[in-house]
Amino acid sequence: MFPIPPEDLATHPVGLSIVVPVYRGAATVGRLVEALSALEPAGGLEIVLVNDGSPDNSGDVCRELARTATVPLIYLEHARNYGEHNAVMTGLRHARGAYVITMDDDLQNPPEEVLKLYNHARLGGWDVVYTRYAEKKHEGWRNLGSRFANRVADSLLDKPKGLYLSSFRCMSALVVREIGRYRGPYPYVDGLIMQVTQRIDSIEVLHLARAEGRSNYTLKRLVLLWLNLATNFSVLPLRLAIFAGAGMGVLGLIGAVLVVIEALATGTPSGWASTMTAMLLTAGVQFLILGVLGEYVGRAFLSANGKPQGVVREMIAVRVERQPARTPENALP
Repeated sequence: MFPIPPEDLATHPVGLSIVVPVYRGAATVGRLVEALSALEPAGGLEIVLVNDGSPDNSGDVCRELARTATVPLIYLEHARNYGEHNAVMTGLRHARGAYVITMDDDLQNPPEEVLKLYNHARLGGWDVVYTRYAEKKHEGWRNLGSRFANRVADSLLDKPKGLYLSSFRCMSALVVREIGRYRGPYPYVDGLIMQVTQRIDSIEVLHLARAEGRSNYTLKRLVLLWLNLATNFSVLPLRLAIFAGAGMGVLGLIGAVLVVIEALATGTPSGWASTMTAMLLTAGVQFLILGVLGEYVGRAFLSANGKPQGVVREMIAVRVERQPARTPENALP
């Protein structure tokens, strides 16, 4: 390990930036910011809130938080909803810390765990530290979807086997800078991380039930996230399409041989039912392969035509310097 000495934190305006994508978080983001503002990490703290086109009054709440901020705070508002990973990317580009933690606005990750995560990354010299949970408090279908996504990531990404990809993660400024160079419209933060570094660790933290409301992730959003992972950071789907086509070719050859043998033996090959079954099976695989190719081509087309990763409508930056702690030398008489 190569721990970073505290004096190196002086090369950054703050030691730790915390990026929070906000979506339907009006009821919880205030409590989260209040708890984070009470933390005292080495090198200081700043909070970056990214309102990803939230349909509730999260924007008004965040503006009020900026007005009353007791720590440096940056508020960014997207012109529309672009997705969680797009919002995180916007926040990372504005973060100034030697380390950056990303976390959700729903209070399922206790703010008290932030220092534990930060110190583990900083003192251990890790580029990225993920969190894992002894018990997740998501709904059953969401836990199942997360396990499936991580199994898919094991196959598609060059990542340590078994590493749980959590949105509550800590990254060094090096990693943040490098992944911030990606400007495509379909970012997948974990995929970008794996392209930059393999100096990755994980620690166990608490995971609480949602304080308010329900998860913003729907089945559709999870499917789109899997597509980002599959088509942006791997060619494995294309290779699977090749194997599917080859497999169907072999089945077709076997079927042709069986038909010839049957014709020679009985003089009358089987009827239309088997023929239609074979045709439907072949057509289904062909359309599946075309769909995979179309997904790649479509995303490349949209990227080439400049589809934005995120458009910032409004930015509020509050620079607050914490007062030095009272000591006998600076205390008032």
